[in-house]
Amino acid sequence: MDINSNMGNDKRTFGIALSGGGARGFAHIGVLKALDECGIRPSVIAGVSAGSVVACMYAAGLSTDEMMKVFADKTFNDLAELSVPKDGFFKLNKFIKFLRKAIPIENIENLKLPTYICATDIDHCSAAVFSSGAIAERVAASCSIPIVFTPMIINGSHYVDGGVLHNLPAWVIRDKCDVLIGVNVSPFIHGEKFKPSILEIAHRSYKLMSRNNMEADMAMCDILIQMDSIANHKVFGIKAMWEIAEKGYEQAITILKNKNLYKSQNKQ
Repeated sequence: MDINSNMGNDKRTFGIALSGGGARGFAHIGVLKALDECGIRPSVIAGVSAGSVVACMYAAGLSTDEMMKVFADKTFNDLAELSVPKDGFFKLNKFIKFLRKAIPIENIENLKLPTYICATDIDHCSAAVFSSGAIAERVAASCSIPIVFTPMIINGSHYVDGGVLHNLPAWVIRDKCDVLIGVNVSPFIHGEKFKPSILEIAHRSYKLMSRNNMEADMAMCDILIQMDSIANHKVFGIKAMWEIAEKGYEQAITILKNKNLYKSQNKQ
């Protein structure tokens, strides 16, 4: 689609697909802030892993400032607890409680805009999309990086991070909007030093899978916001949230200006 040739069409619908990426997902909040400033309101949103957290908060009506405040005093230990390493090193029970408190709506179908949470069904070896049901459990399923976190069991099936098969959920909403905006917060660092450990092997393997499975979904997007500037930020580094969000905002503004979509609502 030629974005610029449709600038006069006010009836266009926008969809936003948010990738996984751990703490780098705070860049999604910065991107949404930039879109809000430009008056771009999505009619549909989809998320994987960290992207599913932001998608549900946004669809529940939280402002970008409110989203940041929710995480302001949190650490990794506040959101996960060590588990007996049978099927994962950490459990997400704390994370589920956090989500229930942070998101004022219980079920996906009751959110203020159509929202799709993507996970991976490891019982049936297939991608899974949730558009109804309890938000907290389904977002936790979408965030369950294999080996790092224990799988989530929903209706008898085991689910892990959606990034295993599709780390950018463009495929879910491509036919549900006119203009699809994809945000990739999982840039891959070539030559990154490898530190041998079980968790590092699990995390790096996951990154390799997600990098290779995003190409088709990135090609589906009319506008792609690539967050290469946050490549060196740690996946569990919550302390850098403000810096990461600011970089997301700045990159989104740059892309929107290039697409002639930047029309700040804050201008006098």
